Amino acid sequence: MKSARWGLVALAALLAAPTAIAQGNAEAGRVKANTCMGCHGIPKYNNAYPTYRVPKLGGQPTAYIEAALKAYSNGERPHSTMHAQAASLTEQDIADIAAFLATAPAHK
Repeated sequence: MKSARWGLVALAALLAAPTAIAQGNAEAGRVKANTCMGCHGIPKYNNAYPTYRVPKLGGQPTAYIEAALKAYSNGERPHSTMHAQAASLTEQDIADIAAFLATAPAHK
């Protein structure tokens, strides 16, 4: 009975511990997002095939950018080019890129 209580205490402590979340570094993200800006940094840019307007990412919330990159990486959001770009990113890369894009100018 005594060991069962300690098991519950240990479980409660584990559940209460803060989850390690990568903190983004905007300056590191500026360098890491260089490839992203080749499409997403050009005002009024349209992709050649299939034709669509490439969304501008400057000023987007970090949580949105992080969620989108993770979804492209794991295939939840289907887009072959974005999957290829996001698949090799680490959690830290994603946090850094999101931190940079959140502070980048928004194109109107």
